[in-house]
Amino acid sequence: MRRLNRKKTLSLVKELDAFPKVPESYVETSASGGTVSLIAFTTMALLTIMEFSVYQDTWMKYEYEVDKDFSSKLRINIDITVAMKCQYVGADVLDLAETMVASADGLVYEPAIFDLSPQQKEWQRMLQLIQSRLQEEHSLQDVIFKSAFKSASTALPPREDDSSQPPDACRIHGHLYVNKVAGNFHITVGKAIPHPRGHAHLAALVNHDSYNFSHRIDHLSFGELVPGIINPLDGTEKIAVDHNQMFQYFITVVPTKLHTYKISADTHQFSVTERERVINHAAGSHGVSGIFMKYDLSSLMVTVTEEHMPFWQFFVRLCGIVGGIFSTTGMLHGIGKFIVEIIYCRFRLGSYKPVSSVPFEDGHTDNHLPLLENNTH
Repeated sequence: MRRLNRKKTLSLVKELDAFPKVPESYVETSASGGTVSLIAFTTMALLTIMEFSVYQDTWMKYEYEVDKDFSSKLRINIDITVAMKCQYVGADVLDLAETMVASADGLVYEPAIFDLSPQQKEWQRMLQLIQSRLQEEHSLQDVIFKSAFKSASTALPPREDDSSQPPDACRIHGHLYVNKVAGNFHITVGKAIPHPRGHAHLAALVNHDSYNFSHRIDHLSFGELVPGIINPLDGTEKIAVDHNQMFQYFITVVPTKLHTYKISADTHQFSVTERERVINHAAGSHGVSGIFMKYDLSSLMVTVTEEHMPFWQFFVRLCGIVGGIFSTTGMLHGIGKFIVEIIYCRFRLGSYKPVSSVPFEDGHTDNHLPLLENNTH
């Protein structure tokens, strides 16, 4: 009884077989089928290699949401060299809340030489080339995000020559913590002093002829300092054409959370618009000589996440490639074979000529084929 039930079960399973096997004696091979099979296998191999390279690659996913964090402090990372001596310039921040952050809280004034050494000039040239490529090809920013903490440092390398030239510039570098509101970071003549209505700079003690706000921005970023990230103003150099010249940078800061397979950081991206003009009160161009960076924070926060294709999706795509090529090549081969057979048959039918008619004495013709003679006796 059990054997009978087992045989019924096996026969039922065999009837459900969706892949019936054809005996090899009934399989006919051809040269055209072999050629199509070779093309199909080659195509499958190439597409499999390409699909595997896509599976190994990663991409950056951008998500946007409202920034709800307004209580924390914003860090500003600064490395700027001004072509004036350190005792003549002062840097500080004044925000919309009329809160002044003095440079003594985190900035260092270091005497330096404004002209770069040959190695430093090469570094600056490469950085400016990268900046120009980033403006043309925005997808390169994803490559920079993925290479963060792995690429070489973007800081200005130290001088390789022992120059005996006296320092003629001031390098202001370090970081400041400010409120997350719009503000103005500026470098101008004289040290900053508190004032009931804001703040002031002791500019009266500095000779007007010594004003020179030619500057080089080696680094400027907001938020957590992430090595390998190139910011829009890194490598910027401006040369003043007049003693009374104002350089303005209008910056929009976008909070950014970066999550890759190597790092997770809370940093900030920013866009910038530049403007410069000569201060001439007689011509109606009013203002104060110096370098002014007016920043404002965006209300949106960007989350950048590095993503990777899951294995199940790669497997499904691979099965689709193999099955699709098998089905498509088989169908194309069948259609091609059918068309060739039709053309060949028409060619063979056209090669037969009609049998010539046999004339009779009375003028009639006989179109019938002659009967075969019966050789049987």
